[in-house]
Amino acid sequence: MSVGPMRELARVFDGVADAYDAGRPSYPDELFAALAEVSGVDLAGATAVDVGAGTGILTRALRARGSRVVAVDPSAEMLTRLVSRSGEDDGPAAGTAACPAVRADGNALPLADGVADLVTYAQSWHWLDPVASIAEARRVLRPGGAIAGCWNLTDARQADWLAAYEARLAEECPAYWGQALEEWSVPPIAAAFEVVAERWIPWTRLAGIEEFLLGLRSHSYMAELPPRAADALVDRQRAELRRTFPGGVVSVPMRVYLAVGR
Repeated sequence: MSVGPMRELARVFDGVADAYDAGRPSYPDELFAALAEVSGVDLAGATAVDVGAGTGILTRALRARGSRVVAVDPSAEMLTRLVSRSGEDDGPAAGTAACPAVRADGNALPLADGVADLVTYAQSWHWLDPVASIAEARRVLRPGGAIAGCWNLTDARQADWLAAYEARLAEECPAYWGQALEEWSVPPIAAAFEVVAERWIPWTRLAGIEEFLLGLRSHSYMAELPPRAADALVDRQRAELRRTFPGGVVSVPMRVYLAVGR
């Protein structure tokens, strides 16, 4: 992706930074156990570059497990929230040092060669150039380092209400890309590696309805809708969720897709 589209992408996510920070879920503990096992990188004491770090969901989780993390993202608003929340969820293993945050394009990392043990893309690699981004990741890795891409995905196969929710999005959002489309698939990051291990990690998310809908607001396909259309769609989804979950807490079947190249 060239500089122009990356700037436009940053502008889109600048506009949804609050919703992203409040509505996107974190990752289950099992992801980090799998990441350490498959990559061979001990997260405690590792230096990680979190590319497309957003508001810092994965960044904070890695720091909580003792990693030193450099967060990279093209969105100033997303990084502002990442920095403001640095230390909130890090835990004692992170120490007291602030998290370095760099506003930059993941296709051209402003980092020296051989400085990292791990390069991660959490919900982000699909926005990057598939060749340039991996070449940059390899450049900044030390020998024996690893590249990891992960995506937190709802699992519509496990719940009829969720399949109907996704179908409404597909019908009303022209830019929608998700499980309701037959051609949808996980981003092909595995094809960029010579050696790869893939894992699917199931888990269940419990969230309030409004928190869940904030997550909906954070998606780029929602940001592309006219404001009134987006509001109307959210209202329709809210009504359906309230009928399904009268207690106000949504039980969402999830699965994390993890691909690691060593």
